[in-house]
Amino acid sequence: MSPDATAFAHLVDDGGYPRAVQRFLRGWRATSSRDVELPVEGPVTRVLHSADGHWLACQVAPEGGSRSQIWVVTTDPDDRLARRIDHWPSGVEGTAELISWDGTRVAAILTGEDNVGSSCLIDPADGTTTVLDRRSGGRLVDAWCGASLVRVGPRGYRDLIMLRGLTETGLLPFDPGSTTDTGIILDDHGPRRLRYGPEGEQTKLYFPARDYDVNSTEGYVRALIRSENGAEHARLLEVTVTADGVAYHVLAEREGCELDEFTVSDDLSTVAILWNLHGASELQILEYADNTLLEPIPLPGMVASELSISAGGSMVAMTVEGPAKPPTVELVDPRSREWEPVDREPSRGPLSADPTLETVVARDGLSFTGWLFQPPEGVPTVGAMLFLHGGPEGQGRPGYNEFFPGLLEAGICVFLPNVRGSGGFGRSFMHADDRERRFAAIDDVADAVRFLVDNGHAPQGCVACCGWSYGGYLTQAALAFHPDEFAAGISICGMSDLNTWYRTTEQWIAAAAYPKYGHPVSDRDLLEELSPLPRATAITAPLLLVHGLNDTNVPPTESQQMYDALVEQGKQAELLLFDDDGHEIDKRENRAVLLKAMTSWLGAAFGA
Repeated sequence: MSPDATAFAHLVDDGGYPRAVQRFLRGWRATSSRDVELPVEGPVTRVLHSADGHWLACQVAPEGGSRSQIWVVTTDPDDRLARRIDHWPSGVEGTAELISWDGTRVAAILTGEDNVGSSCLIDPADGTTTVLDRRSGGRLVDAWCGASLVRVGPRGYRDLIMLRGLTETGLLPFDPGSTTDTGIILDDHGPRRLRYGPEGEQTKLYFPARDYDVNSTEGYVRALIRSENGAEHARLLEVTVTADGVAYHVLAEREGCELDEFTVSDDLSTVAILWNLHGASELQILEYADNTLLEPIPLPGMVASELSISAGGSMVAMTVEGPAKPPTVELVDPRSREWEPVDREPSRGPLSADPTLETVVARDGLSFTGWLFQPPEGVPTVGAMLFLHGGPEGQGRPGYNEFFPGLLEAGICVFLPNVRGSGGFGRSFMHADDRERRFAAIDDVADAVRFLVDNGHAPQGCVACCGWSYGGYLTQAALAFHPDEFAAGISICGMSDLNTWYRTTEQWIAAAAYPKYGHPVSDRDLLEELSPLPRATAITAPLLLVHGLNDTNVPPTESQQMYDALVEQGKQAELLLFDDDGHEIDKRENRAVLLKAMTSWLGAAFGA
């Protein structure tokens, strides 16, 4: 949202790479829109209005790769000048991550070839960069008025610290195994953001600026944070940092339910919250002045994300999606609870019916859930496909998936199992696949096959497995450890050997993964035992391997070496590569090719 609620910026994915669009809601430009033109080919992955409404910052990944850049434009549609603001020494090319706005400066993380992240503030006008923090594994979360929140620690063991000048403060008590990863700094005396008109003039709608000494630790600073600290599920906490210490209390929590996202208006009146219930979303408003939680607002789709709010809390924007609703920006007035119609062409794409939530009991007695999509009425089921999410802390959710409708029409049931290690079900479940426990997660995939067959959702011997990123690894592992269960496999940008992946991925990604998979030195033998490639001789199901050649998260050599091993053994395997895409396969034309390949591969496996 723009701070004055007269416009919003969003992404559009209707051909080529996703791009940024600025859409106007009020004033003489109402109902019109403007494509944000950037002189770089690649998907725009994030777009943010500045707090004064004058700028749009865009994060873009050239050629769909994993390394990104930050570009800014003004919000004046007639001003077509775009400037890149992440600057690197000659001959050096790193990655820049767009985080937020601190007043009129962009808060970002710049990670160079040394793989050390620099948390920075960048002036969009001239590119002047101020480094707030520089450490291996440190990730800026928010910055405001001389204070910043930095996330530290590896995956599954993350904490937030607050930096003020040379003072570093831990926010919560030591609680290993908890994750504290998201936060927003609040101004201690008034509005959260310094806001000015487009030409810099102060207006009656905005609060006056005050001078701040960035090295001062006097007074107090408050922040809202998302944390599992002291609890099983993530909840919303308020922390207050003073010279004498830190105090915190719970603002919102729900038993058996995860806090997914939250955002707060600049005037501190309104906090918008998204809860996660088995993967479905629920929207709730917290009136911050008296900590009143209002009744949930029904959503126009099963899954919501990417919350944004206007400065005065009068409008909340989010992406809403579901099996019958491609991702769409929706606007709601948090007080009237009415959704505002936006004059635009509706999102398009193949649709399917809503799935059902199913429960699987694993061989060791652990229960996990999954979302089951079934073919339309009158279409006989010829087989089923497990679709495994990435992460491993990701989650299979009942959102939109352009690949599923075609498979369902072909009689292929789709099941999204959230095996142990998935996020959204509490910290104990998320850690249930760490290191040597990953063997049980691989078994969960086979137990999901048994569930489908035993309950009549697929004929015996007609279940395939597909996954993306970590899900691609888990697909290969399931085929290697349980070869008799699967008729086919599709691995998209997945790891085939954890030891080689550690050597070739971005080093900051590798370091964050040690607690999840194991250390590449001390746990080398465990990593080999968990890897599909050394067990390639056991794989009997036909395997389609898919990769973007610009992927630096999971380099394409991971798919190539598995393909080479299977072909050398005379196994049935194919390798589909995209030379203009990366880890996400963002380009729409490439995703169409992938859908056709998936449908053909599964049809051949099921004899359809």
